[in-house]
Amino acid sequence: MESNELKIKIIAAGKRAVEQLIKVALEDIIKPDPEDELAADRLKNAAATKKLCIFDAFDILAKIEVEQENLNLASDNTSRTDSKQGFAEQRAK
Repeated sequence: MESNELKIKIIAAGKRAVEQLIKVALEDIIKPDPEDELAADRLKNAAATKKLCIFDAFDILAKIEVEQENLNLASDNTSRTDSKQGFAEQRAK
């Protein structure tokens, strides 16, 4: 299998992973059942898990965007150095 095909499959898997992370982040920490009292440490762990899910999702999305841009540039047969823009201008997209 070609490297670009593998990258496309990895990008698709990354998007599915982000969707799953979003589902975890959207779950309620405190369930509506009044008899189910969670200890403070469990609440803290649940909140930390949600934070980690959100940050991981953003990291994955950022990497997906970079890899998609690289694939697009490779398919156009152009190089990043062909541009008249500087490093900061290229990254601002």
